[in-house]
Amino acid sequence: MSDESNESNETDETDEAPTPTSRVARTAASLAAASLATATLGILGVQLGLLSPIQAFYLFALGAVLGGVVSFLLGAVALFLTNGGRDPLGARRAWIGAGGGVLLLVVVLMGVSGGGGAPSINDITTDLVNPPGYLAAAKETANLGRDMSYPAEFVAIVSKSYPDLQPLRVDGSSDEAYRSALNAARRLGWTITSEDAATGLFEAQERSAVFHFVDDISVRVSPDGSSSIVDIRSKSRDGRGDLGVNAARIRAFGKLVVSGNVAAR
Repeated sequence: MSDESNESNETDETDEAPTPTSRVARTAASLAAASLATATLGILGVQLGLLSPIQAFYLFALGAVLGGVVSFLLGAVALFLTNGGRDPLGARRAWIGAGGGVLLLVVVLMGVSGGGGAPSINDITTDLVNPPGYLAAAKETANLGRDMSYPAEFVAIVSKSYPDLQPLRVDGSSDEAYRSALNAARRLGWTITSEDAATGLFEAQERSAVFHFVDDISVRVSPDGSSSIVDIRSKSRDGRGDLGVNAARIRAFGKLVVSGNVAAR
């Protein structure tokens, strides 16, 4: 008799028409799952070469940011509506929706936390008067038709936001400084795309691990009496802002060059 009663109750709960509360909770949980899948698809798509970096980023942003916010809000509303225990299944779904939304937003915040205060520019250099140019990078298919000159409006922003980024003075001849700079670039894992020791110029690229964004780098070594001056320029191909990535790259390069700890690997 007890088994029959339990079976009857389970049947009644299953057949019960969804309430407005349970529909909101179900939508929140479904949206959280779909948002997570969308964000994951963006990352997998670029890793497998099915999406361009910018396409992957926008797909990830759609799922993680927009989907995360809406999932959290719907989940929060559903939690309020299910308060009181009258709809335990709805409450569980509401927690899934709200929790999934929070998880997605936490991932986004972790990704941008390091460069949240960076200005919305994507081209940084140590020489704002005569920045190193791009010869090899300008011939790359992805850069064809792009203006590779230094944006005049960035000069004041870089000067104010990154006053520590200055030309590097290195003891020794320009040939020695050039080899040190080249070794530093290789130690940092950059892909060297062009070398010209006679003019003291070389270019390189670095690709981000997740979305495969490519940044172009140009380094120039100039003689200055008994020492040498090393200037560097780092430019992102996509996006207006760079979350401080280019400035961090220049600092890491400068630290290696100045320290002299740049023996070839």
